[in-house]
Parts: sequence; C-alpha cells; structure tokens
Amino acid sequence: MPKIRYNNIDNVSTDKTLKEFKQWREQRRSKVKDYSYSVPKHPPELDYLHANRAETTITWIGHSTFFIQYHGLNIVTDPVWAEKMGFQRRLGAPGIPIQDIPPLDIILISHSHYDHLHLASLRKLVTAKTLIIVPDGLKRKMMRKGFHRCHEMKWWEHTTLGGVKITFVPAQHWTRRTLFDTNTSHWGGYVLEQNHPVARTDDSLDSSDVRPPGGPPVIYFVGDTGYFQGFKTIGERFDIGVTLMPIGAYEPEWFMTSQHVTPEEALQGFVETGSQLMVPMHYGTFKLADDTPKEALDRMEVERERLGINAERIRVLGHGETLRIRHEESKQD
Repeated sequence: MPKIRYNNIDNVSTDKTLKEFKQWREQRRSKVKDYSYSVPKHPPELDYLHANRAETTITWIGHSTFFIQYHGLNIVTDPVWAEKMGFQRRLGAPGIPIQDIPPLDIILISHSHYDHLHLASLRKLVTAKTLIIVPDGLKRKMMRKGFHRCHEMKWWEHTTLGGVKITFVPAQHWTRRTLFDTNTSHWGGYVLEQNHPVARTDDSLDSSDVRPPGGPPVIYFVGDTGYFQGFKTIGERFDIGVTLMPIGAYEPEWFMTSQHVTPEEALQGFVETGSQLMVPMHYGTFKLADDTPKEALDRMEVERERLGINAERIRVLGHGETLRIRHEESKQD
C-alpha cells in the first residue's frame, strides 16, 4: 500500500534540490555572524506554576517549546529539551529544567521534525494521564515508539479535554525524520479555547457557541510555517487573543521562504489573524539557519514601528519567563 504524502494549501512546495542545498552551505561559509547576544534567562516561578490552576499562563522553555496553563490544564508544545540539534549545541539552557515541569495533561506536537519532536524529552514528560496530540499520519509512529495515549487530527478537526477545545489548524511547512518518510504525516498549529456549552433560546439557533464574557483568551500556537493565506482564514474562524508566532530560521530567504516566515511576515500574519498579543518564538535556541537571534528581534522591532503596532502587543519573553494573562488583557485596543 503506497504511503500518503501530505501537502500544503494550494500545493505550495517546500522542496529544495541538492544543488540548492549545496549553494546554501557554500554561502554560509562566507558569512560572519555575531552570536554574542543571548536570550535572557529568567528564574522560573516553579512554586507558582505547580500550584496554579486558575490563571492562564505561558512560559517559554525555548524554540517552539512552551509550558501553557489553560483552563486548569497543563500543556506543553513541541517538547525539545535536547542539548544538541545535529552538530549544533543549544544556545541557551531550557527555561525550566525538564524534571521541574509540573505534571502534564496534554502535549501538542506540530510536526515530526527533530527540533519540534524530541523523543527522549517526550519520554521524560509523559505520565499515564498525559494525552499526546499529533498531526494526521503520525500516530502510528508514536505508537511504535511506545506512546499509546495518542490522538491524531486532520486540519480543522478538534477534540475536547477538561473543558478545553483544541483545534488543529493548517500551516505551510513539511516534515521528515528519515530518508523514507518525507511528508508522510501532516503539520500545523493548534488553537486553544474554552469549550462553552451551546446556549439555545429557541429552535432557530444553530450550533455555534454563545460565549459569556470573561474566561481565558483563545491561544493560537502557530507551529512552524512560511507565510500563507491560512493566517487570515484562521483569524476569521477564531477570536484569537494570543498568538505564539515563529520569527527565526529565515535566512537565506531564497532557500527558507516557503517554510519559515521572516520577522516581517510574522507580523503580517499576526495582523491578519486579528490577534491582540503576539509572543515570538522559534529563535535563540538552535542555529537552524543563518540569521541570529538579535537580527530576528531587530527586524521585528523595525517592522513593528513601521506598521504602527503598539509595543505592548508584542511580548518578547526570556527563557523561563512566565506571562500571566488576565482575561481582559487579551483584548487590548
């Protein structure tokens, strides 16, 4: 039986030839980059995080790994505590040591690339009650690796756990872990929202949610992506409060453009989602491309000013820093 190969919206290709890859490697040798800047490290608020069951919090571990507390659930995205990625050592220690992470209810995996799915980290995090949510096509591999409490989803499908509705949404990317499994599982992001019961006053109402005031903001974890029309579509479908958006691994742009947003494209996508807050990610942890953490942040700041986005709407976290989100905070003007 032939393997299913997954695609992007409009079949946008991220394929690169061996010649293009060699060209990038040759160009890289001539570049001199300043890596003196490091993402600030914050002492994690461990006592608070272990005790918290009420507030919405977002703590940056590094790269695309966040510890999120949402509507009473403890959630980790794209778990990677690895000290190395290939031959490159981690640029900064994880924001919270893996042994200090509070017990997890859910782990969200955006795709199977090694810098987003580190099996050794996963084995240390998973308990009997932890549900792992993965893209379509990845569950069978996870089961083979011993992770049996695993749920996979197609784009736009959702599941509910503990009053939280989790929807798997599109991204523009690709994936591979071996020479033979390119794009045999999908990729995407996740939207977290409180699962409100339907309020029906008469038979004319449809099944859409009637949301009471207050409650946690909708969180959109973008995953790994190039710029694509999906940002606008996702923004039209959800009332997003906070977007966790990649800004790094974009240089050289001629090579990375279809799979990784530039800082300018990240802000464009943020605006198109209609989100109120953006937390940058996917920078400052591993040398995956030729841009530096400082370059990504500087370009983002220049573009923020050009677009006239209020500085308070871009929350740059340090490793280990916790953003506590008041319910009204996600709806700033």
